[in-house]
Amino acid sequence: MIDAQIAGISGDMILSSLVSLGANKSRIIQGVYTAESFLDNSKITNIDFISVQKNGKDATQLILEIDENVHKRKATDIKHCIIESSKKIGLSESGLNFVTNTINTLISAESKVHGESESSVHFHEAASIDTVVDILGTAIALDDLNLFRDEIICSPVAIGGGTVTFSHGKSSNPAYAILEIFKNSEIIIQGGIITEELTTPTGASILVNLAKTCSEFYPPMKINSVGYGAGSKDFGEFSNVLKIVNGKTKINLVKDTVQILETNVDDVSGEVLGNMIEKIMSNGAKDVTITSGITKKGRPTQLISVICDSESMNSILELLVTETKTLGVRIRNSERYVVPRSIEHDTIEIDGHKFPVHYKMVKGRSHFKIEFEDIKSISNSLNKPFHQIEDLIREKIMEKDG
Repeated sequence: MIDAQIAGISGDMILSSLVSLGANKSRIIQGVYTAESFLDNSKITNIDFISVQKNGKDATQLILEIDENVHKRKATDIKHCIIESSKKIGLSESGLNFVTNTINTLISAESKVHGESESSVHFHEAASIDTVVDILGTAIALDDLNLFRDEIICSPVAIGGGTVTFSHGKSSNPAYAILEIFKNSEIIIQGGIITEELTTPTGASILVNLAKTCSEFYPPMKINSVGYGAGSKDFGEFSNVLKIVNGKTKINLVKDTVQILETNVDDVSGEVLGNMIEKIMSNGAKDVTITSGITKKGRPTQLISVICDSESMNSILELLVTETKTLGVRIRNSERYVVPRSIEHDTIEIDGHKFPVHYKMVKGRSHFKIEFEDIKSISNSLNKPFHQIEDLIREKIMEKDG
């Protein structure tokens, strides 16, 4: 749970919170130094994480001193630096996706605000290497804590009030870029209790690419650890501290509604049914079952049952009719409870070859199911038995997860 409802969020605050939570600060510092080689005229002269007090609250704060002589940079320069640095230090695939999506979010917002293409837009306030440190450092910390696989929730985000001054003059707070970043996301913003800027574009970009759920209340959870990240400003009204709470929740079954389509056929070959299954699954079906039975006059029959959502129902209905020539399809709504899961992807090396692998991971648990098509593809490629490849993939995924 990322709690930004009082102090807002910035890149250095979330990075400091993760260090407070237990991320290896030496690994982070060593990793971000890599970025120097990809940005001209920029040098990190000092970087550290220290303990501070904010209105009586102990917290961790990023100390960053840089030597650079850059008035503005193209956004593509910052993007190149972040991505190439991530590759050089061996960031995980999840980490690389995160840094790429985060910098793209920031670039897209700047592009819309300034009315320039993403390839030509310049960064002003975000042009410094400290933007790279915030995004790259956060990815390293999340990798170190193995948090990319966890469900990340955030509170409503305080943005403050009043006005802000930037390269193009003065604007009401929140600044234009903040509004663009949060637009169309699930995150709720709120003013806060002071007329100051509490949320930065970099912090907002990081947050929207981490938290997919925003809640005014903490979920039921057993707290394992808490990280406190201090911002650089001091406010008399409250502690300028971002909280990250790491804990475990019980699996909450999610209720939704699906459509069930059924039809009986008694004159369709197995080849036609097999082809129909492939077409129906590629058109969005969640599952297809064919059951043998006996119908009127002792005839053998095949009961075709399809589970799908309402969006794909019409196209699947048409496929059932055209592929089987059935004269009728029964349709009903059905409520179901499902265990929350996420689709994860990784790169697995087997016999010196690297293969992309996708698998469903039950949230909060170590249970996962590898996608059949990936196992099949690797099995065929290496000419090895299906079950052997499945065991190898499972073993390598479990090794990476620790």
